[in-house]
Parts: sequence; C-alpha cells; structure tokens
Amino acid sequence: MTDTHHEEVAGLLLAAGGGRRLGGRPKALLEHRGRLLVEHAVGVLRAVGCERIHVVLGARADEVRARAGLDGCVLVDNPDWAEGMGSSLRAGLASLDGTAARAALVSLVDQPGIGPAAVARVLGAYEDEKSLVSAAYDGVRGHPVLFGAAHWAGIAHAATGDRGARAYLKEHAALVRLVECADVAEPYDIDTEADLRHLE
Repeated sequence: MTDTHHEEVAGLLLAAGGGRRLGGRPKALLEHRGRLLVEHAVGVLRAVGCERIHVVLGARADEVRARAGLDGCVLVDNPDWAEGMGSSLRAGLASLDGTAARAALVSLVDQPGIGPAAVARVLGAYEDEKSLVSAAYDGVRGHPVLFGAAHWAGIAHAATGDRGARAYLKEHAALVRLVECADVAEPYDIDTEADLRHLE
C-alpha cells in the first residue's frame, strides 16, 4: 500500500455507546491491558497507518475527553448517541466532509479482539472512493468496514437506529469486497457483563 492511501483513508472510530447492558458504563471507558478501550482502538487504527482519525463520542463524552489520551484525533460529539449506532455513523461521516479523506475505515470501540492484522487487510483492499470493503469472519460480514466517499451520502441516509450501514451494505452486496479475517481476529463485542471476561 502506498503512502497516498494512508492520507486518503481516514480512521473513523465509533465510541459513543452508553453500555446499557453493562449497567450504564460507557464502553469507551472500560479498561483493557492497562488502557481505556477507546485508546486501544485508536492505537489499532494508528498501527495500520491512519493519519487522520475521527472519534465519535457520546455517553459521558466530557469524561472520555478528560481521561483518554486522544491527542491528534478529531473528537466528534454525537448528541443523539442514545438513538443508536446509526446516529454515530452519520455524525462521523459528516465530520469527514470537506477533508482530504476519500474513504472511511470504520471500527467499533467494543471489539478489542480485532487488531491491526485484520484492520490492515481491510485497508489493503482500498482502491478509490467507490470502494466498499468489509472484514468477514468465516464468510459472515463484520467489522471493520471501509466506505469510499462515493457511498457516504447513501450510507448516512440509510443509517438509522442501531443498524449502522447494514441496510446499505445488504442493498449493495454485489459491490462489497469481503476480506476474510477469522484467522487473525476475534469479532466478539463487549456488550454484557459476561463479555467483560475478554478484557485483561
């Protein structure tokens, strides 16, 4: 991959969730290997060469800003975070308008089992602003996903509730390039108390 690709693809981290099933503990503030999850996730995007990283904050955003080391990131407030992931995706894509980014590499704050190896594979499949790329785990679409700028308006229009880009990707399935990542990553979510066992 060329350096130009690093400049053209922005990292977009969705970190606004309130952790409703975790007793209202925002996922961004959970700890993993001595770092907050939001710092861990930013570190993964940095490790694959993303120079521009936008982080969408919502639940207890002020506390996340105060506690997390997010220097160099663009922090995007999503006042509508409680509506679900769709609103965070819309806010994040809107924040990239007018930048030099021609694609957004979207990752979720609560998937620490997905590290640089998988993210680099998805990034490596980027071609241009028409690219639609998704990690797959044993053939099933997951995260991270890469959206070329040509798709941002359509994705934002379709992103409602907790669905994010699911409807858009389903509708444009023929255009989506799946990149198998099951051999290098585990796509579990930190959603419930039971899931906390994944954190170290």
